[in-house]
Amino acid sequence: MAAPSAATWRYRGDPEMGQPAAIVQFSNGRLREPGGMRFTAYRHRDTAHPRYRHRRILVSETERLSYVGNNFGSGVMKCNSLCRYFVGVLDKESGQMEVYNAEIFNMQPWLSDNSMPDDTTDYQKKSYREKVDLCIEAFGTSKQKRALSSRRMNAVGSDVLSTAVTKAAANVIDTKGVAALMQDVAQDDVQNVSVFLPPCNEDADKPENVYKFEDILSPAEYEALRVPAAVFVNITPEEITKKAEDKSHCSFVLEELKFLPADEKSRDHKARCLWFLDTLIKFSYLKVIKKKHPMGPECPHMISRKLMKNFTSLTYNNGSVQNLVSSSMKAKIAAYVIALALHINSFQTDLTILQNDLKLQESRMMDIARAMRLKISKAKGLPELGNDSNHKLGTLSLPLPESKPSGGRLKRKKMN
Repeated sequence: MAAPSAATWRYRGDPEMGQPAAIVQFSNGRLREPGGMRFTAYRHRDTAHPRYRHRRILVSETERLSYVGNNFGSGVMKCNSLCRYFVGVLDKESGQMEVYNAEIFNMQPWLSDNSMPDDTTDYQKKSYREKVDLCIEAFGTSKQKRALSSRRMNAVGSDVLSTAVTKAAANVIDTKGVAALMQDVAQDDVQNVSVFLPPCNEDADKPENVYKFEDILSPAEYEALRVPAAVFVNITPEEITKKAEDKSHCSFVLEELKFLPADEKSRDHKARCLWFLDTLIKFSYLKVIKKKHPMGPECPHMISRKLMKNFTSLTYNNGSVQNLVSSSMKAKIAAYVIALALHINSFQTDLTILQNDLKLQESRMMDIARAMRLKISKAKGLPELGNDSNHKLGTLSLPLPESKPSGGRLKRKKMN
């Protein structure tokens, strides 16, 4: 008699596309006749979402009970995330085993205390809004259930709510006083902006130490700017005029290029600062970053990484994670541009020119400047820029003034 051939196995992955095999266990005991049971599997409809596409619910019914198991939520078995499971199907004749991916489901009895009675008269009398709320309670997502709970909590009688608010407001005013409350409002107005400002040293003894240059550009980043900034170091007046006609750089940079120092070291330093400032402003024009090097191949890798890491926010769209230059990131870019411009211009800079380059509203720019503790004054701008009056100058001087919101915003709060 010939000896049987050695058994072999072959890995097949999922039995169906994105559907591993299910291994079930019942939390309340063993089934007497497991072969007669039928299972129904439900999967999340959003197959593109990386968090939801693997969610599954397994349902089974017997004569006495219904069972439900799932692979997500707080009650899910931890073993699925810590281990991998496989199911093997052996062909005894060929000696070959097909191996498939598998997941364990803990089947629990479904005991519903909220099942609808046979008499649906009360249900039919309910409004459409109430019926939708019942559906959300039974089948809604966690977000929908939180919104429903929040809406019900807010459904308080207007008289009771008004009385409670009036009483609470009176207690706060009596405790803190009107002056302290006005100060809190002013502090809250600038708080949303201040979280995006460069690190501020309020105890600095010199203006250059308030917003340290190293917090804007690290030594390694500053060194990486040496090569791309070389085009500014040796630039000629004719080239500056041509760049102004082409509008290839922002107005602030083009104007400062006319006054590069004669000293080689100082000239190189200013050229690096202007190149990075120009790159920051151009980066603020972007919306969704789709390229690996959005500022082009001439931008050093270290600078590209700095821009992506510090001046974009992550967002999820169409099944992928993207980098977005949001409105809050534009405010952060504006703050760093102002700080760098202060270092370039001996801690006094034309905020109106920077505002036009950044394409921001004046009120937004002034809010950022005040949050950075700058003293704002009026001055005449450059005639060639088309607006020779009503320019705003920002000056960084010690001692630092207190952070205050704009006058228009205070006026709106008083009216309310």
